[in-house]
Amino acid sequence: MSSCIPTYQLASSLVSAKIGMNWWEAVLTIFLGNLIVLVPMILNAHAGTKYGISFPVLCRASFGVKGANVAAILRAIVACGWFGIQTWIGGLALDALIKAIWPAWGNIGASTAIAFGVFWLLQVWIILKGTEGIKVLESWSAPLLLVGGLALLIWAIKNGGGMSGILNGSVKLQHGSTPFWTLFPAALTANVGYWATLSLNIPDFTRYAKSQRSQVLGQALGLPGAMVLFAFIGVAVTSATIVIFGEAIWDPVVLISRIGSPAIIVFGALVILAAQLTTNMAANVVSPANDFSNLSPRKITYVTGGLITAVIGVLMMPWKLYSDAAAYIFTWLIGYSSLMGALGGILIADYWIVKKQQLDLKDLFSLEGRYTYSNGINWRAIAALVLAVLPVVPGFINAATTPGGQVADPTLFDRLYTYAWFVTFGLSFVFYLGLMRGRSTQTVATPAYTNPITES
Repeated sequence: MSSCIPTYQLASSLVSAKIGMNWWEAVLTIFLGNLIVLVPMILNAHAGTKYGISFPVLCRASFGVKGANVAAILRAIVACGWFGIQTWIGGLALDALIKAIWPAWGNIGASTAIAFGVFWLLQVWIILKGTEGIKVLESWSAPLLLVGGLALLIWAIKNGGGMSGILNGSVKLQHGSTPFWTLFPAALTANVGYWATLSLNIPDFTRYAKSQRSQVLGQALGLPGAMVLFAFIGVAVTSATIVIFGEAIWDPVVLISRIGSPAIIVFGALVILAAQLTTNMAANVVSPANDFSNLSPRKITYVTGGLITAVIGVLMMPWKLYSDAAAYIFTWLIGYSSLMGALGGILIADYWIVKKQQLDLKDLFSLEGRYTYSNGINWRAIAALVLAVLPVVPGFINAATTPGGQVADPTLFDRLYTYAWFVTFGLSFVFYLGLMRGRSTQTVATPAYTNPITES
């Protein structure tokens, strides 16, 4: 999952003119962000491996058997946003591919919108028919994307005057730009936020792990290294565009189009299309489809949940979320990290401190049991979630209503917002422990398992 287009863009956006970090500042920020998010990822993964449960089921322990839907839907909405962004990138790649093969396509005013619609319909068709059909594509799309990234890096080194030349080129952006330590908090939060969704629903994957040791080593060895490697490619290639084109091009689709050769455009567009298709199906359809299905397993099937994901992904207007490198970081990544941080703080506080890693599997799947709380909802968890998010709401509103997301004269709330994930994680952790102090999960004398909850 580390080798994907958004990883490349996250790195390249830090080196873009709107942000203005140099290459080593960008790589260092990405590395630190991955080390930090690795901690909650491993902690949340523990329950998946120990009990074989998914994210929505784990949420029942802290939010209640019905309240868990709140956490699951919040995470699902973020996945819908990512589905839309990935689909928009795929649409841009398809648009570039058609233009390379048929130049007259560029004369059609709505060519990009049409390409986006076609790529969206292709994914809807796959959801309806089943994702099994792209299993073969998934096996080679990531290696192919790495090959494509290395090809771009070789092109950058060859045309940018060597590795030292292209890396030093990014320093040009530092002239008159914001100091690194001013940029660092928001950039670090964005990098943590990038993996914040996966740090929550990681039990969906670790439930299949053979042991705690294997899930810890797998994540510790796989995430930071692979992420930094592919991110470095994004940083280096974007730095090269400053030297070669005189501007930082953070979008790989635009870069491939600028290189010029029809053969390169066709190959690059096909690689991106394959990567977007497989990444979207694996990361941005399966989890939210299960989350929506969890609302009413008998009425909302997996396919229906996938279709809901696809529709919401368009309604979230991904072309706006993706339109600007600064907006991508300050509005999208940092914005949703506030919700993911608050959920993460509650889950970890509950599982590791309140429950001490001890869960009752039968009660997790029963409407009547120790996780019933008050009519199926633990209102203390809901309260901790709301109270933790409230302080960053004013900053989010300012960022969302400011072009590029960067507020010129930041207030205290704007500064809090740049640390959104850290603020909400810490507050929800403390609030939840305080509200649950001296209270054990509600138990019933004779649990009735005649009303089981179907796991998605």
